[in-house]
Amino acid sequence: MAQRGNQIDSEKFSCSICLDLLKDPVTIPCGHSYCRNCIKIFWDGEDQRRIHSCPQCRKEFIPRPVLQKNIMLAELVEDLKKTGLQAAPADHCYAGPEDVACDVCTGRKMKAVKSCLSCPASYCKNHLQPHYNVLGLKKHKLVNPSKKIQENICPRHGEVMKIFCRTDQQCICYLCSMDEHKGHETVSAAAERTEKQKKLQVSRQQNQKRIQDQEKDLKLLQQEVEAFNVSADKAVEDSEKIFTELIHLIQKRSSDVKQQIRSQQETEVSRVKDFQEKLEQKITELKRKDGELEQLSNTEDHNQFLHNYPSLSALSESTHSSSINIHPLRYFEDVTAAVSELRDKLQDILRDTWTHSPLTVTEVDVLLLEPEPKSRPGFLKYSREITLDPNTANRKLLLSEGNRKVTLMEEQQFYLDHPDRFTHLFQVLSRESLTGRCYWEVEWRGRGGVVVAVSYKNSMRAEGFGFNDKSWSLRCDTNSYTFYHNNVKTLVPGPVFSTVGVYLDHRAGILSFYSVSRTMTLLHRVQTTFTQPLHAGVRPFFFGDSAEFIIDSNPLGFVPCF
Repeated sequence: MAQRGNQIDSEKFSCSICLDLLKDPVTIPCGHSYCRNCIKIFWDGEDQRRIHSCPQCRKEFIPRPVLQKNIMLAELVEDLKKTGLQAAPADHCYAGPEDVACDVCTGRKMKAVKSCLSCPASYCKNHLQPHYNVLGLKKHKLVNPSKKIQENICPRHGEVMKIFCRTDQQCICYLCSMDEHKGHETVSAAAERTEKQKKLQVSRQQNQKRIQDQEKDLKLLQQEVEAFNVSADKAVEDSEKIFTELIHLIQKRSSDVKQQIRSQQETEVSRVKDFQEKLEQKITELKRKDGELEQLSNTEDHNQFLHNYPSLSALSESTHSSSINIHPLRYFEDVTAAVSELRDKLQDILRDTWTHSPLTVTEVDVLLLEPEPKSRPGFLKYSREITLDPNTANRKLLLSEGNRKVTLMEEQQFYLDHPDRFTHLFQVLSRESLTGRCYWEVEWRGRGGVVVAVSYKNSMRAEGFGFNDKSWSLRCDTNSYTFYHNNVKTLVPGPVFSTVGVYLDHRAGILSFYSVSRTMTLLHRVQTTFTQPLHAGVRPFFFGDSAEFIIDSNPLGFVPCF
C-alpha cells in the first residue's frame, strides 16, 4: 500500500513535460506547474507566434508570463526525494531509435502514441490528454505515430498542406493555391485520396487475379510432373516385360533403355520443377507487392498516402493468362512401341535400327508454352544456324558461303543425282531438321524476290513451297508479301525489308514470319499441328536473285533448338 501511495504522489509532483519529479518548480497563471527549464524551452518554441500556451489545458497568455518559483511545491518535492521516491517511467516507455518520439517531452523523450495532423505533432500518452479534454483540440485528426508528420507542413508558408494540386501532382497549403498554384486544378487532399483509393483497389484486384492465375499454373505443373512420373514408370515396366522375352539377345540393351528413360525423366522433371520454382518466386513477389499495396491502402495520413502512391500503385495493365497448356501426351509410349517392333524384327534390325528408335530420335518435350518473344534479342536466344543441303538443290542453284547462301544462276551447276533433289523448281531445303523452338533469318537480294519457307522432308518434289499441305511459305517481293499453304494464297500487309525472320515452336504448332529492320514487325502467324520435323527452304525467282541464312553477331551465341 505504501508503494501505491508513493506512486500516487509521484504522479502529483511530476512535470507533465519531462514526466520526472519537478525540478525548480514554477506555476503559470492557469495554475499548472512545470519544471522551470521545461516550460521555458516549450515557450521558446512558441515565440514566433507571440502567443504562449499551457501544454496541458492549452490556455493562451499574452504577453509571455514571468516565471516565479513555487516555494511550497519545491519544498514538498525535496521531501519526496528524501523518501527515495522515483517517478521515472519504465525504460520501455522511452522512445528508441525506431520509435516516434513525443514532440513535447524534453530531455529523454517518451514514445508517441498518436500523431496529430492538425497541429502537426506527435504526443505521448500524457501529453495527448488535452486532445481528449480540450474542446477545440477534440476536432483534430489523430493518427498512428508517424515520423514524417512534419512533411505535412508547407516548407514555404509553414501551413498544413490540406489541398492537392492535380496540375502539378503535389500537396499544397491554402496559401500556395492563391500564389504559385493559382489557376491550377485543386481539390482537397481527402477527395484526391478517395479517388486514388478506388484506383488502388482496382490495382489490387488485378494483382490478386495474377496471383490466382499463377497459382493455377503452378497446379498444372504439379500435374505435369505426376504425368511424367506415371508415364516413365509405365514405360520402364513395359520395356522390362518385352526384354524378358528377348533376354538372350537384348539383355544389355534393356539396361540401356531403362537408364535412358530415367535420365530423360530426370531431365524433364527437373525442367518442370525449375519452372515451378520460378512461378513460386513470382507468386511470392506478387504477394509481397500486394502487402505493400494493402499497407498503402490502410495509410490514414492522406499526404503520406499520396506521397507513396505513385511508386506502389503502378502495376501492369495487362491481365495475366495462363502460360501452361497441358495436352494429352504419349510421353514415353513411343519407346514401348519401338521396343515391341524390335522384338518382332530382332534378328535383322537390332544393331542397325536401335539408334533410330524413338528414345534417341524423338525429343520428349514438356508443353511449357513460353510466350513468343517480343524483341529481336529475345528471338536470338533461339537462333539456329542453317546450312543448305546440296542433295536437295536444283541444278540452277549455286550454293556458297559455307552452303548458307543460294543464288539462281543461268548455267547449271554440277550436282550428282540424288532422289531428294528438286528437279523442276528452283528450290532447296536445309540440311538441319527443325523441332522445338528455333529462330533464323534470311537476307534476300534481287529484282524478283524470294520465297522463304518451311517444309517436311518428304514433300512433293514437283510442287512449289506452299502449294501442298506439307509446306508453308512467304513470298517476298520488292513491294509486298504473300503467304501460301496448301495452294491457298493470303495477301500479307507489312513493311518490306530485305531481311525476314522465321520463328518456329514445333511442339506448340506456331510458325511466325517477321519483317526485320531496327524493329521487328509480325507479318503472318500460323497455328497448326506439325506431325514431322521441318526443314527451312528458299526459292529465288529471277536469275541473279539470292538468299542467305545470316548469322547474327549475337553475344549470347547460337542456342540449339530444344
